Amino acid sequence: MKLVPLIGSGVAGPLGVLHLPRMWLKCSLAAKGMLADGYPDLGKGFDAMTMRALNLTEDEVRNYIRTNLPSYTEFEAWIVQKNGGKIDGAKVAAHNRAVLQYHHDAETKKAILEEAGLKDDGTMPDAVTLNAIEDYACFHKWLKSQ
Repeated sequence: MKLVPLIGSGVAGPLGVLHLPRMWLKCSLAAKGMLADGYPDLGKGFDAMTMRALNLTEDEVRNYIRTNLPSYTEFEAWIVQKNGGKIDGAKVAAHNRAVLQYHHDAETKKAILEEAGLKDDGTMPDAVTLNAIEDYACFHKWLKSQ
């Protein structure tokens, strides 16, 4: 069974880092071969932004999750340890602002809205919202196929 990651990019865990729970979920699902088709375990958008903010590389995140299959809180503890026991609050705040202010290009926005059966009326400009709509549409499509 392959699953759509339904934790949104606007969700943070105890460290307060937006998108981190989603990144963990996608990597965890991918480690077990359960991530829905079309979803990268670590992509070039929010995933890359989140790893940069936390001084992590794609290889070390992927390897840690595949090797250890940690719980979410274990994953956060590993990140703190990798950062010398402390997370830079200013970097986290800057990252969170960047996530919330990120906008998809017009083509991506149009494709996501069309897939969800919505018209672009200008009320859903941010990528966090659009990505959630895309997840919901993908989940619904999968659900109807079951």
